[in-house]
Amino acid sequence: MQQLLDFLDIFLHLDKHLGEIINQYGITTYLILALIVFCETGLVVTPFLPGDSLLFAAGALTAGSELNIIVLIAILLVAAILGDAVNYQIGKMLGAKVLNRPDTWYFKKSYIEKTEKFYAKYGGKTIIIARFVPIVRTFAPFLAGIGVMSYSRFVIYNVIGAVLWVCSLTLAGFYFGGLPIVKNNFGLVVLGIIIVSILPAAFEFLAVRKESKKQIKNSSFII
Repeated sequence: MQQLLDFLDIFLHLDKHLGEIINQYGITTYLILALIVFCETGLVVTPFLPGDSLLFAAGALTAGSELNIIVLIAILLVAAILGDAVNYQIGKMLGAKVLNRPDTWYFKKSYIEKTEKFYAKYGGKTIIIARFVPIVRTFAPFLAGIGVMSYSRFVIYNVIGAVLWVCSLTLAGFYFGGLPIVKNNFGLVVLGIIIVSILPAAFEFLAVRKESKKQIKNSSFII
């Protein structure tokens, strides 16, 4: 329970935690943030790491610190693109083995099923859209590597998605994070970003559940 509370504290007080990191590590913070983004997008075992909220908070905290927003965006872009590229290769090399593993606290087959539904609905654009959807963001490049998409096509979507994701959220934090109403309610803003980011997946889940119930009802009627 305490671990969960600590985890939520990190999410809701990213400004405080990142501020402490910047004060302690200075420009090394670039590498710390890049590592988090790389792991969250590149490793199927870390889908729980902060994504959207981290980018927004990072952009907000560059103002008034020794970090530079242009340098930040450039480094995070490289991390996001490399993350998806590595995840694609992991899917290509180990996909079948991973899919056959039993569920764990960090890897569940439901994550794969949710991502497959995105591919069925959006096709290759899933790589772009998934950047803004937690969990799906981590598993979309993994499934692409298993065989959903060729690498030449994947690279295009990977770069476009990374640019849209990193630039939109870091710049939003940079330009709006310093506003008094945002600064004084930063935890609520971060929580709002998290909620908004999971809404597409939630709506997708509800739609699938409704369709499943409808099919079961029709099947029962036929019997």
